[in-house]
Amino acid sequence: MTFPVIGVVGGGQLARMMAPAAVALGFHLRVLAEAPDVSAVSAVAQAPVGDYRDLATLREFARGVDVLTFDHEHVPSEHLQTLIAEGVNVQPRPDALINAQDKLVMRAAIERLGLPNPAWAAVSSVADITAFGDTHGWPVVLKMPRGGYDGKGVKVLRSTEDAAAAADWFEAMSPLLVEEMVTFSRELSALVARTPSGEARAWPVAESIQVDGVCDEVIAPAPGIPAAVAAQAQDAALRIAGDLGVTGVMAAELFETPGRGVGYLINELAMRPHNTGHWTMDGAVTGQFEQHLRAVLDLPLGATDALGAIVVMKNFLGGANLDLYAAYGQALAAEPTVKVHSYGKSVRPGRKIGHVNVIGSPADDVAAVRARATTVATIIRDGH
Repeated sequence: MTFPVIGVVGGGQLARMMAPAAVALGFHLRVLAEAPDVSAVSAVAQAPVGDYRDLATLREFARGVDVLTFDHEHVPSEHLQTLIAEGVNVQPRPDALINAQDKLVMRAAIERLGLPNPAWAAVSSVADITAFGDTHGWPVVLKMPRGGYDGKGVKVLRSTEDAAAAADWFEAMSPLLVEEMVTFSRELSALVARTPSGEARAWPVAESIQVDGVCDEVIAPAPGIPAAVAAQAQDAALRIAGDLGVTGVMAAELFETPGRGVGYLINELAMRPHNTGHWTMDGAVTGQFEQHLRAVLDLPLGATDALGAIVVMKNFLGGANLDLYAAYGQALAAEPTVKVHSYGKSVRPGRKIGHVNVIGSPADDVAAVRARATTVATIIRDGH
């Protein structure tokens, strides 16, 4: 028997967490790593080091793979188009991926589909920002269309003076994206997967809690979400995936806006497994990493039902404890039901180095399940 070879561009924690799913299904996973010590290297048998921005490196890496997919969205589109022309099976395709690479392209696509967008504009000068703020109200949010993540490349401007002080942003990139500062009750995530032949499935809509622009905690299903809002958010994510030709996992990050429109606005898209979907690894019939591999290979998708009444994912960032394993005894003893996922990274303050998942029973309240997850994550982070 011949099992498929899957090439993953990027060696971060997302590629690392694809490895157990690949092993379980008998697939061969190959990773193009940025450096010999990145997260995925210790989890896969083949992890050549190379620059994903170099076409020759990508071409060599893609030799012999059945499908090429991604740990991140930063591979140049023109390189992917060249690989496709040379017969490489690239999933998702660059025409879809561009909507996650470029926020201006994404905003235009959401608008074309008639889905809920915040007010936005492409701006090429301080005067353009000022005009937008005067029209839609201050504060506004200025974003670099390409390259930003986890709160980087984002600036809140509260006045014309702030806009003037952001003039140097145009030296790095132009045009930029400016958006209204949305008033929202919480952030949500609508996670879906789609195959090249068009089969698609959605997981329950989850609540995402951000701290300093970084995902800190996810609760699934989102507690108390109106059924109509959840259904419309799932339908919107499935429609985006279908209309844009997305393959693999896609996350639509949303603002919940009670009393405004349909009750949510679309914030951003990610066309790969996503931090807000880590709860599915232990909390859903099919986790996002297995589903992504099945999807890009055009295999039938797995069920997406949650395995508990409430599932909580809690990230742990780098903190005082430099020896994570030394804390495992106390952490695992404290909460035997918690599942720990460590990313094999060196500890650095504020760096995502792992997460924990907890499945709650119908008798549990949300606060209790969150507390259990936080207990374990804190012990590992702090060492006590």
